[in-house]
Amino acid sequence: MQKGFDFDPSEIPAKTLSLKRQISGLSLLRLLLFVGVLGSGVLFFSDSGFWIFALLVISGAFVKAIQRFNYLKDQEAIYKSLQKIQLENQFRADRKLKELDGGEEFLEKSHPFTNDLDLFGEHSLFQLINRTQSQKARTILADRLKSSFSLQKSEEIRSAVKELSLKTDFLRSFESVGEAFYQEGKSTTAWQTWMKAPARKKSFTLGLGIVGIIGGLILGSLGYLGLLPLAWLGLWTLIGIPFLGLVFGDLKEADERIPSSDLLKTYRLWVELLEDEEFENPLLVAQKEVIVQKNGPKASILLKQLDGHLLWVQNRLNLLYIPLNLFFWTDLLLHYRLMTWKSQWGSLISELPDALADWELWVSLAAFEKAENQTCETEISKELSFSALGMTHPLLHPEVAVANDFRQDQSGKLILLTGANMSGKTTFMRTLGINLVLLNLGVSPFAKRLQVGECQLYTSMRNSDNLGESVSSFYAELSRIKGMIDRLESGERLFFLLDEILKGTNTEDRIAGSEALIRQLEELDFLGIISTHDIELSRLEEKIDYVRNFSFHSEVKEDTIEFDYLIKEGPCPSFNAHKLMELMGIRFDGRA
Repeated sequence: MQKGFDFDPSEIPAKTLSLKRQISGLSLLRLLLFVGVLGSGVLFFSDSGFWIFALLVISGAFVKAIQRFNYLKDQEAIYKSLQKIQLENQFRADRKLKELDGGEEFLEKSHPFTNDLDLFGEHSLFQLINRTQSQKARTILADRLKSSFSLQKSEEIRSAVKELSLKTDFLRSFESVGEAFYQEGKSTTAWQTWMKAPARKKSFTLGLGIVGIIGGLILGSLGYLGLLPLAWLGLWTLIGIPFLGLVFGDLKEADERIPSSDLLKTYRLWVELLEDEEFENPLLVAQKEVIVQKNGPKASILLKQLDGHLLWVQNRLNLLYIPLNLFFWTDLLLHYRLMTWKSQWGSLISELPDALADWELWVSLAAFEKAENQTCETEISKELSFSALGMTHPLLHPEVAVANDFRQDQSGKLILLTGANMSGKTTFMRTLGINLVLLNLGVSPFAKRLQVGECQLYTSMRNSDNLGESVSSFYAELSRIKGMIDRLESGERLFFLLDEILKGTNTEDRIAGSEALIRQLEELDFLGIISTHDIELSRLEEKIDYVRNFSFHSEVKEDTIEFDYLIKEGPCPSFNAHKLMELMGIRFDGRA
């Protein structure tokens, strides 16, 4: 792969077309050279020994043509991957995420906040961040999105991500290599286990392999010169079969376990990029040292050696290889070289997939950081408080997202959020929650400034019924609230977001239950926001000293309802459900 290439997106189509033309020309040349190899070989065996020189020259040219062809195909794959990455980045910039991997399998109904904040699924944060290729890296990213909060540690990660986000060429190269060549194929766990297992070296294989090569050359030469009956050549082949059978099983297992050449190429190119890159952040330096050893051969060289062994192992059933193997006993030397390599380096190389999966995560976070270009100042405090300046929702297009300032501390640790339908209550609560997830992940939140105390996040927004479990949506919500209360009473510090509290029951019970819950929380350590349509609950601000009212408003006009999506102090002065129903065609008192 070409390293450090100049990147101009507008030139990619032209370069791709040029590569296609070169590849087409080489394909024809390769075919002609192959015919030349066959022709000169026939002439050598049937006419004159002098044709050996033509055979060697044409064979050398054929090998060079293959190498050049493979190089150009790799370059074509890289440029195609750059085109795809460019298109996907445009999807992300436009917030058109439908075509991107949503990680739906990582949704977890019982999780404290995953299902409520659009972390996975259609139009999700996972789609916005994920640039990984391996299933292992996808899982690591998902686990990080769902992980318990450790905000102080996230500050260290954010510093590393910031440094990595400035290394544009490294990020582009790492991502394009994965997109171009990574193919999961065989289970990485299976080949890692095989690599770690003791190598089954057989001491006799080297000696017998040398005997096979020398004996085959001598007998072949004598047979060609007519000094030895051809029957002796057949006998030699029969003698070698039992020896070849002794290593057949090991080589067959290696063929089944060793990953594809494309996967090894991906690992090798990723490692080469890391070997050539310098980092200052201690986290990045430590992550690099897992792969780039200070002593011994480079991991990229070892991977290239393994790929060479793989090439021979995978071609053992090739029609050209079988007669050579039977005559020269080449499997014996192949087995010796592979098992010697495995005994020396197998355990070390087996760790690479896990280490490189971690780098896939780093690259995803850094590419996201660079693409979104957020410059949020963050502060993690000991006091449980929250303060945001200019905070927006990351899944909304930047041109339409409305920024809000918001502050909450222990003097008003419980906020009652009222507002008209569609005025922005739920989106605001999700904005707070998803930005806290970004903060914990180690990337910049979508705000100018964010200060928050160490806490855990808990939400209850999308509670739905489950016929299979005979669970109603109201019971599901109560179960979520019970989970929250249990965690608070166990001593956890929570920032909780409850949307449309107790909406599954009648107004009288809803108001009574909401007040009872709020009073029950008095002695516990939390920040919380509860949204409701019950304006009667806003009177609790006068009765309970830690309750504050905030709201979103709407302006009802003759044929429209207008929203500014800005949070305001105090309860909502008016609601719009009546007007919305009128606009949808519901008639009141016979009026349209």
